[in-house]
Amino acid sequence: MTLPRVVIIGAGFAGFHAAKTLCRLAKGRAEVVVINPTDYFLYVPLLPEVATGILEPRHITVSIADALPDVRLVLGEVEGLDLDRRTVQYADPLDRRDEIEYDRLIIAAGSVNKLLPIPGVTEYAHGFRGIPEAVFLRDHLTQQIELADATDDVAARDALCTFVVVGAGYTGTEVAAHGVLYTELLKKRRPRLRDQRMRWMLLDIAGRVLPELDERLSRTADRVLRERGVEVLMGTSVEEAMHDGVRLTDQSEVPTHSLIWCVGVRPDPVVEALGLKTEKGRLLVDEYLNVPDRPEVFACGDAAAVPDLTRPGEVTPMTAQHAERQGRRAAKNVAASFGTGERKPYVHKDLGFVVDLGGKQAAANPLQVPLAGLPAKAVTRGYHLISMPGNRVRTATEWLFDATLHRQTTQLGVIPAADVPLETASPERVRPH
Repeated sequence: MTLPRVVIIGAGFAGFHAAKTLCRLAKGRAEVVVINPTDYFLYVPLLPEVATGILEPRHITVSIADALPDVRLVLGEVEGLDLDRRTVQYADPLDRRDEIEYDRLIIAAGSVNKLLPIPGVTEYAHGFRGIPEAVFLRDHLTQQIELADATDDVAARDALCTFVVVGAGYTGTEVAAHGVLYTELLKKRRPRLRDQRMRWMLLDIAGRVLPELDERLSRTADRVLRERGVEVLMGTSVEEAMHDGVRLTDQSEVPTHSLIWCVGVRPDPVVEALGLKTEKGRLLVDEYLNVPDRPEVFACGDAAAVPDLTRPGEVTPMTAQHAERQGRRAAKNVAASFGTGERKPYVHKDLGFVVDLGGKQAAANPLQVPLAGLPAKAVTRGYHLISMPGNRVRTATEWLFDATLHRQTTQLGVIPAADVPLETASPERVRPH
């Protein structure tokens, strides 16, 4: 007897936890298939620590084969979906095309870099979405300081030691906070740079750092950044990017070779290509995570505009916390559609947020209790260890080593700039049917 097949697109926070929950509920009564470009789940919140040499890349990845042995993993990029025929078309790493049928579909395709129509950004900015970008950024920061150490040209040295981060949300704030500590570490190991200023700038058109979070977290992050010498420029962005610098919206020009793009994310283009109703690129679903008029199709995480039942008229924000819980709820509702369990709406309770600011600093509000400094740091690292589905001992050990041993700062040069373009997904590749 052929088992019903559930196909999950994506293995991020939503897709991974949907697959994990389904395997537990199905217990051999359904085939669970995950289509994903990589063979691992990536714990994205710790990417800034990879970019600054605190953690090794593999320690924030979790093997899907090891963590989800009952899942059939299909390596590939989704190129199209035929909702009437219930098939998903994909291309594998060798660029071979194939398709797979489904009885239930969970779209958890995640997100890609948000691009803005600013001249030069696509050519000269560095994104920050995955392991390749984090490894590249670590090498790039290291190389800039090494090049600065090797030149006697004051203007060239200043440009090499200037770093512009665009986007003061969760990612941009952490990248700037960790980055300035890393370049100061590199500077201390090079006597010729003793008097050289490491200039970091954090830009955003919003009125404050971390605009989407509690104001108390925002104030803590802003204070820590400014104490470290970061130029926090709110109400400001990039007007044009060039090979030797950027022009800001206040018309000032900043010589730099380091434009780090953290303005946010947008849903994967596969969502818009479906021809279904969307909201700001996110697939509209009901409170049960079902696509209207498609009872066999579910969507969750960054790909879905999920109604926020605690705030009528709004949708849940694109956060890992929501994606993980929506993935679990989608899996339970899929199981309910096969007769196991009960279908329920997605309702969440805010557990608070944590922001790691590097060194001994962090900002957190667990259960709405605002914390800063070492208490927040302890909560932040504890939260990450609990949330990671694997590699907890390795990660904790590396944190211990970083606190007690000499951090390695060599550049490996394994990821060339051409391999990490800012545009990480092309809408033209996705073909609706």
